[in-house]
Amino acid sequence: MDINGNKRIQAKSSPAAGAGGANSVCFHWRAGRCNRYPCRYLHSELPAAAPDESKRGLVWRKPTAPAASNWGKGRLRGKPPDRPCKHFLVGNCPYGEGCRFLHSWSVGDSFSLLTHLQGHQKVVTGIALPSGSDKMYSGSKDESVRVWDCQTGQCVAVVNVGGEVGCMINEGPWIFTGVPNAVKAWNTQTATDLSLSGPNGQVYALVVGNGMLFAGIQDGRILAWKFSAAGNCFEPVTSLLGHQLAVVSLVVGAMRLYSGSMDHTIRVWDLTSLQCIQTLSGHTSVVMSVLCWDQFLLSCSLDKTIKVWVSTDTGQLEVTYTHNEGHGVLTLCGMHDAQAKPVLLSSCNDNTVRLYDLPSFSERGKIFSKEEVRSIQVGPGGLFFTGEGTGELKVWKWLTNEMPT
Repeated sequence: MDINGNKRIQAKSSPAAGAGGANSVCFHWRAGRCNRYPCRYLHSELPAAAPDESKRGLVWRKPTAPAASNWGKGRLRGKPPDRPCKHFLVGNCPYGEGCRFLHSWSVGDSFSLLTHLQGHQKVVTGIALPSGSDKMYSGSKDESVRVWDCQTGQCVAVVNVGGEVGCMINEGPWIFTGVPNAVKAWNTQTATDLSLSGPNGQVYALVVGNGMLFAGIQDGRILAWKFSAAGNCFEPVTSLLGHQLAVVSLVVGAMRLYSGSMDHTIRVWDLTSLQCIQTLSGHTSVVMSVLCWDQFLLSCSLDKTIKVWVSTDTGQLEVTYTHNEGHGVLTLCGMHDAQAKPVLLSSCNDNTVRLYDLPSFSERGKIFSKEEVRSIQVGPGGLFFTGEGTGELKVWKWLTNEMPT
């Protein structure tokens, strides 16, 4: 009876019961308290079974923890992490090619870095490529405009403009630069040098539309000038009032002027009447950049969003899509890749530029920098340029044939 009782107890308490005593390990022996002798179950561990090759990859096996060692700290196998080495970014990584982090200024197989242009001492706030010229111009908060030879990549001239450059654009042969209390204008073909007065404070944004030059000013106004060929000068047209704080972004599209401001709003202005016809209040922080693409308006903000606005049947703009970023968005730039596909470049204040296919917003690459990228400019022949907080410019090019990852 005792044996039968023990059998019943064993069968009830042992998870191996029913599997055959000769091939099962004693549950109580494993716990260190078996008092049966002889015991029908094994008092030893089973030998390791040979792996079943037919089931390879189907079972999750917890690996044995390796002993402490310096082995295995070289380059990771497989795809490198999508994060650059902070030591590489400043040029002094002690691990070299054995570093576990990314030693590259970008991730993506459809574009590549051509060269670095160094010379500015502070953030690059504008890049211009005037038509008919083989020179590129860059403006910076170091109070200078640098002129670069597009063939050699060398800086051929430095112009001191007497104040921080808040923005820079080109229209035909003209280059316009926003500085405190003025807009500087240069004609690269005739060497005409003009200074447009009227701004009160820093000029943060410039755009040309309907034959007029518009400037977004620190005091919240938007000033407009029209060029007079007779006097070879720019004559004041009007001052657009409405924003409560500085106007930091401007864009023109479909006979409308769109202005983004530190007051968190976007104003829509009719270019014929120069009247504000709508105020967009979807953002909750500074509207850093506005961009027209197809029939849509795109805007970005320090509130970590990119918003896509579309015109309704009533002619009013409404948000049709909001793309959330993990960081504040500083500037937007739209262009086409080597296959003529539309791409959005979005600079964030985590020192990255993200590249998205439009309209899907599928991410197709990322650019890294030491500090924030505050200016992006499209160039000819598949080129584009980024200007960083360190004062460095980088030249990028879309690849005709994308390289495999």
